[in-house]
Order: sequence, then C-alpha cells, then structure tokens
Amino acid sequence: MKRSRLNLFKVTSMSISVLGILMIIATIILFAYIGISSVTSSISTDVGSGSAYDQLAVLKSNYNTLEGQYNNMKTSVDNSNNRNLKTAYVNADLELVKANSDISDVESALASGKSKQEVQKRITAAQAQLDTARSSLSSVEDMIS
Repeated sequence: MKRSRLNLFKVTSMSISVLGILMIIATIILFAYIGISSVTSSISTDVGSGSAYDQLAVLKSNYNTLEGQYNNMKTSVDNSNNRNLKTAYVNADLELVKANSDISDVESALASGKSKQEVQKRITAAQAQLDTARSSLSSVEDMIS
C-alpha cells in the first residue's frame, strides 16, 4: 500500500512538472507571436505610407505650378482697372491659400502617423481644393481675355 501511494505521488508530481513546462513554452510562443505581429504591422504601415508620401509630392508639385501661374497673372490683374477682375483674383488667391492649408494637413497627418484612411481622406480633400483653385484661376483667365 505504501508503494502504491509513493508511485501515485511520483506520477502526480511528474504530471504537474510536465504541465508547468508546457505552460511556460506556450507563454513564450504567445509572446513571440505578439511581438512578430506587431513588427509586421508596423512594417506594412510604413510601406503603405510610402504611396501617401508620393501623393503628397504630387500635390506639392501641382500647388507650386498653380502658384506660379497665379503669380504670373498678378501683374495683369494689377494693371487692369477692372474691379470685378481684381475681386475674382483675390477670391481665387484665397482658394490657393486653402489648398496650401490642406496640403499642410496631409503633411501633418503623415508626420504624426495617422491612419491610412485619415491620410487618404486629407489627400482627397487637398486634391479637391487644388481643383477648386485651378478652376478659379481659369475663370480669372477668362475674365482677362
């Protein structure tokens, strides 16, 4: 009887030790999985924001081109005596300032690490504002002609 209790104690002790080791291994695997998935998600976020930086560069290029066109037109508007033309030019220039502000918002979102959806939303708003500024410029050009 004493031997069977001793064997039962050995078997129980061995089972508890094996379960403890398995729990430690499972915990290590769980932490490794969490670490790897966080590294992977940060890498994919960085790759995704690369295209956003490309779009930002295109927005800035379009803005600079449009700003040059506005500056070239300024002398023509200043030399004219048409008050409506000057008002239209000021309104169009205001649209250009709004576009610059929207481009700065995109830059800010990228710098602060906002979500891809938020950055894309701001890029879309900046592009729409650039289109508005471009149409305002063309209406001023039509008034000059």
